[in-house]
Amino acid sequence: MTERDVILNELAQGLRPMSQGIEWFDAHDPQEQSEVLLFLRHHCIQARAVAGDGPDAIRRAGLRPTHTPAVLITCGPIDQQLGKIASLTPVDERRKAFRLLVAVLAVADERRYERFCYGGCGHWWHSLPSDGG
Repeated sequence: MTERDVILNELAQGLRPMSQGIEWFDAHDPQEQSEVLLFLRHHCIQARAVAGDGPDAIRRAGLRPTHTPAVLITCGPIDQQLGKIASLTPVDERRKAFRLLVAVLAVADERRYERFCYGGCGHWWHSLPSDGG
């Protein structure tokens, strides 16, 4: 587990405010931001994100349905669309992509937790302290 793992999972679980997440994301150079987005994409797939997660994730991320990442997530197979979202390059689109991918992870992981982990599990991220660190 890395600091990045912890921060992203704290954001997805609402243990850290998104404003801190955006500040953290913006502190990275463009290459590192791309790596963070690809990492989030991978986590979303591992959490078993499905196409139906899109509308809830858009709402949670605070995006308008016309924002590029929001349009992408609703237009095709989820794994392909997550890859397209993670590959966005304009700075303002990257921020939106970051917010959306964190929200997708939140939606998918909540479902996974309720189905498979509610009675207890060995996932370290389901045992994060609620004080944000």
